[in-house]
Amino acid sequence: MPTCRRKRVVLTEPSEALLQAAKSNPNKEVYYLQQTGEIFETYEAYAARMSFYRLKQFQCEVTGKSGLDYFQALESEQQEAQTMHSRFPEPLKAAVLKAVQWQVVGRLDHLVEAVFDRFKDRYFVDEKVFVDAQGDKFYAKVVQVHPPKTKGDSVGVPAENQASSSSVPSPPHGIADDDAVQIHKIGGDLKIPAKEALVRDDPLKYFYKIQILEEQHEKSHEKGKAASKDKAKWSGSFMDVQCSVMSRDRLAFSKSILRRFIRDCVDRDAAVASPWTVKPVIAKHYGVDSVMPEETRKGVEDIKRGEIDKRKKIWEDKEGPPTKKQKKMTAAQEERVKALAVAAEKREREAREKAERQQKAKEEAERLAAEKKKKKPIRYPTEDLDVRLNDKEKKAGLKVKKPTPSKLGLPFGENQGTFEAFLTSWNFLVIYGQPLHLSTFTMDEFEHALRHSVIDPPCPLLGEIHSTLIYNLRTVPFARHSAVLSLLRLQDTLEEDHRVLGVSVDELAGAMADVGNNWERVPLRHTEMRDGWEEALLGCLKDHATLDNFPRLREVLTRLLFAPEPHAEVSSSSSSSRVSSPAANDLSVQSSPCDRYYTLPPADRIDILTLMCNLAVSSKAVHSHMESCEEQLTALRKEKIEIGRQKKQYTEEMNSLAGETEVKEPGTNGVIPDEDAMMHESSDLSDVPSEDGSETASTSSARQKRSTRQKDLRQKAHTQAHAKQRELARAQAASAKQALAEHRRLDEEVNKLERRLEAIEREFRKLLGAVRVKPLGKDRFHNRIWWFDGMGSASLLGSGGVVQYGTGRIFIQGPSEMDLELISKKEDDDYETRRLEEEGPEGMLAPSEWAQYAEPEELDEFLAWLNPKGVRELALKNSFIKWWGHIAPGMRKRISDLNISAKLPEARRSTRTKSSGHDISREPYMMWTNRRAVSSV
Repeated sequence: MPTCRRKRVVLTEPSEALLQAAKSNPNKEVYYLQQTGEIFETYEAYAARMSFYRLKQFQCEVTGKSGLDYFQALESEQQEAQTMHSRFPEPLKAAVLKAVQWQVVGRLDHLVEAVFDRFKDRYFVDEKVFVDAQGDKFYAKVVQVHPPKTKGDSVGVPAENQASSSSVPSPPHGIADDDAVQIHKIGGDLKIPAKEALVRDDPLKYFYKIQILEEQHEKSHEKGKAASKDKAKWSGSFMDVQCSVMSRDRLAFSKSILRRFIRDCVDRDAAVASPWTVKPVIAKHYGVDSVMPEETRKGVEDIKRGEIDKRKKIWEDKEGPPTKKQKKMTAAQEERVKALAVAAEKREREAREKAERQQKAKEEAERLAAEKKKKKPIRYPTEDLDVRLNDKEKKAGLKVKKPTPSKLGLPFGENQGTFEAFLTSWNFLVIYGQPLHLSTFTMDEFEHALRHSVIDPPCPLLGEIHSTLIYNLRTVPFARHSAVLSLLRLQDTLEEDHRVLGVSVDELAGAMADVGNNWERVPLRHTEMRDGWEEALLGCLKDHATLDNFPRLREVLTRLLFAPEPHAEVSSSSSSSRVSSPAANDLSVQSSPCDRYYTLPPADRIDILTLMCNLAVSSKAVHSHMESCEEQLTALRKEKIEIGRQKKQYTEEMNSLAGETEVKEPGTNGVIPDEDAMMHESSDLSDVPSEDGSETASTSSARQKRSTRQKDLRQKAHTQAHAKQRELARAQAASAKQALAEHRRLDEEVNKLERRLEAIEREFRKLLGAVRVKPLGKDRFHNRIWWFDGMGSASLLGSGGVVQYGTGRIFIQGPSEMDLELISKKEDDDYETRRLEEEGPEGMLAPSEWAQYAEPEELDEFLAWLNPKGVRELALKNSFIKWWGHIAPGMRKRISDLNISAKLPEARRSTRTKSSGHDISREPYMMWTNRRAVSSV
């Protein structure tokens, strides 16, 4: 049973009133907790109990694991109990349980020790044991147990343990079947003292007949084939052994597993000296007597009475001996007793005051510790909802309210479901443009193409998208006429004359019969403007679509194959202000998909593309592309690591070169010693006597010659010193120049590596988008922020570094149901109030609701609103900083393109007559071309 704060959890019993109500009203509704079997009359009681069970404060009683809820602890106990019961020897269970039944032992550990000592050398029939014989260990099974011989038995016990066949003599056979019950009965009885049990029932005197099983242990330690053969020959043979050569597997029988087994099978009351009792269900299963014998009951009562008397005596001794009749004391004795009483009272008063002071000091210390804990500074970043702006931050200009994102600016934003399907289809077509052989296009171009409702000129973007998907779906397995079969199954559940848009199921099935039957073989050539793709689309829907994967199948097929009456269409188009009758919407004239596709509303076109994209995901081309992207991602990760190492190496070399150039260059101080040496050398040379120096030393001409020579030597020394200095300076200048050039080269290499890292990041985003699309991050209220540019086949930079965009916007998605559930578990009652205050009623997004930021200024305000003290908003802000060089230019480029396309119609109308109208072929979405189209198709 799981414990909570070291106490067992007691299950709630039904109240008396509820039991009475169950008798009078058996149909009364109650709340039932299935895991525990508890019954509650009110939901509040049920919820309170369930909340208690969900707290992480329970402990598994078997393993000791803590920090679990009740159900986890219960499951842990059940798993451990199952493992323990499967390991513990089955023949030993009944004997152990009979031994512990009605035992009065204070601690469970003491009971385990007693049981282990009694049964460690006692074995039972069908037990699996290890046997040491002739230096080898065998795995064997106990077949028969022979108790010690009585004095009347013959003495024919084998002296050694040896293998035996059927002819080997066995221990005494004069034992009846009833005696089998007496095996280890005295030794396993814990009421008999251990020494007496050992004398009366010595386990060393038992003989066991065992059967050697096939070798299952220590196979890795065999040395040589001879040893294997020697051991194999014993397999299946019988042997008579004693307990001295037998042992159990420690995983099956040890003190720890014995303790777990006893703890799982027995229970005890909380009263003093209560006996251990086997649980009734387990006792019944193993044949343990559940009725306490009278003799045992008297013994338990005697023990309980003795324990109570013992405790009572201890208590009385603590309180002081009972008053006895004493003799009359003298005056001196009375004075002495009074003095002792006064001293004792004084000591008691001082002790009480000291205890009160200590208690006050302890309370004060706890109060100071609690205040210190409260004032402990918060370590940022932390949970975003725990971060609050203080007055200082508000005065510093930090934004309190988030800029409201636009919902109406979304494509088809009037219906959130339609927008989400539109976004999913566009994202799939752009990401997997390479395996689909489809060039990229912006979201605005895709939106305008889906709104295109003119047959002439046709929209090339629609033709290319549908044709590439049709080619792809030809490789996906399909069932012929699945749409017709699905509609016919639907007809069985409808009324006989049920119609949609004025067309019955039979009429629709008849119209579908001869359209698009060869869609998987029709050539939709790019050079022929994909002529016939509408009929191929209908054939694709016939074989791939069902009401399960395409709920609006019937309406869409009806609009593709039927047209209204000509006069009804003319009348409805001529008077748009008049409300048309239901009959005016009926489609009664059979037509072709080529004429009717462009009359489909955008929502139906989006549903068709969503179905085709969902089916195309399972195609081989898309799967191969995803696997290729995974391989390229792995290669890019390795390259990124290698570039990081090179960049670190280059940076260290640059730092070392910078340190060398900062070393002080040697100046003239390095030349003066050389000059002094030269002067010293010149003076030495001047003192050397010449050939006739001794004879003409007194003449003036000799002095003049010597002075001239000394002057020449001095000038020569100066010249040599300056030459050395200039040579050293030139060498230092050359070295500095070389170091500077090397530094510039390394700096250029680092710049190249950084540019390559940026390119890797862009390539990584493209490839990762083909595997899994992840948001930039979440804000404090768990709104997800999405940026879809630069993923899959799209690129953030065009040729020459020109900025490119796919959406040119940042999308906001409301928190998911799981996020809201996590917030509700935190019991944050201020969540909705805070959202209303910081987001406003218009900015609060429901689960999976979408909005957008289309202006860079709005995005700047949103970034200023993000608080980097929160973990989610810090990560989101870092993502924006990382990609800001592509996000903001993409948004500005989109706004510029929209302004240009808005001005073009005015310019065109000025050069034409009034009757010419707007030239739709000049729209950007009409000028899109598929540069990835395969020429053969």
